[in-house]
Amino acid sequence: MLVDNHNRKINYLRLAVTDRCNLRCNYCMPSEGIDFVKNDKLLTIEELSTLSEILVGQGIDKIRITGGEPFVRKDLMVLLRNLSKMRGLQDISVTTNATLIGPHIDELKTLGIRNVNISLDAINKATFERITRRDQYEVVHDNLMRLITEGFNVRTNFVVLSGQNTDDILPMLELTKNFDVSVRFLEEMPFNGGSRNFDSIEWDFKKILAFIRKNHPDYYKLESPTTSTSINYKIPGYVGSFGVIPSFSRTFCGSCNRLRISAVGDVITCLYAKPCMNLRSVMRSANTTENVQKLILDAVGSRAKTGFEAQQKYEGVFSNSMTSIGG
Repeated sequence: MLVDNHNRKINYLRLAVTDRCNLRCNYCMPSEGIDFVKNDKLLTIEELSTLSEILVGQGIDKIRITGGEPFVRKDLMVLLRNLSKMRGLQDISVTTNATLIGPHIDELKTLGIRNVNISLDAINKATFERITRRDQYEVVHDNLMRLITEGFNVRTNFVVLSGQNTDDILPMLELTKNFDVSVRFLEEMPFNGGSRNFDSIEWDFKKILAFIRKNHPDYYKLESPTTSTSINYKIPGYVGSFGVIPSFSRTFCGSCNRLRISAVGDVITCLYAKPCMNLRSVMRSANTTENVQKLILDAVGSRAKTGFEAQQKYEGVFSNSMTSIGG
């Protein structure tokens, strides 16, 4: 079992498989993209599988595959097949923009991988294309509806952007009226590849909730796990639910159970901290298991208590793009 220096059990790994993405969302990176890493710097699928197995042996029982866009990686399904056979791993999930998942939906179902988070910041086509700078709306919408209707546990992640997509908040909520889906609204974070700097946000989780309450005054709060990053609610008569994630306000730090490893092997103990070590060379040397286990113990043994504490220790952390740190 992994327990950090604040007595928090760490059982959830967010594992990035690539820093590349086929969209260019304007809150995530500049229009020209970022300097993506060379392929030889990425952990191989075999290394990602071995690393996952080591961490499962240390008590990780939930792994979320992230990117970039995970399905940009052509060999992703090999990793997912390996994970699906891993004893002790109870929950495998994927975060995706849903542009490339279509051909893999049947196999995901066969593997028992039913938890899919879809990054979707607009339900209106024009707004979607303006934010993503790509013409992929129909593909995303079709894959979203297929996942919902074929029984996947679908959550959509909607980053609320002042002046860009707030008109889509209520229409996005309507998705929960007839479908068992969770629509989650996230506060914007400053991880955008340096394209914009800010110290505060207009649309924090309190404003999002107040805006929804004006139109749905009878929504009520749901019970959520103590480690949940989202505060979850339901509108009476609606099949699905909605939530808010205070990703900028960071109200959930006290129960954080997450560890992040980037596609190049960087270990990140807090989203608002810089990597504390890199595992790539260790994965390519002798005594891999013992060395990785020791380094992971060292990492979780020196975590910041909150994202605010972590942020104070590092300069330039916001120059990163979310696509490079795995979300």
